[in-house]
Amino acid sequence: MRSRRPDLTFATWRKSSYSNSDGGDCVEVSDDFAGIVPVRDSKCPQGPAVVFGASAWTAFVRDVR
Repeated sequence: MRSRRPDLTFATWRKSSYSNSDGGDCVEVSDDFAGIVPVRDSKCPQGPAVVFGASAWTAFVRDVR
């Protein structure tokens, strides 16, 4: 069963600390939603966002480190 996609209209986005400072590789995340982590490309803010479960996002960040 798939859960409904959250409404991200009023999400507060922050640039990921893993994005570089020269404007490339800009990943933004939102901390506004319990249990999920929306992620988007800051160069295309009106584009789609990928939504991860919080535990999947935590595992991804841990493994990337």
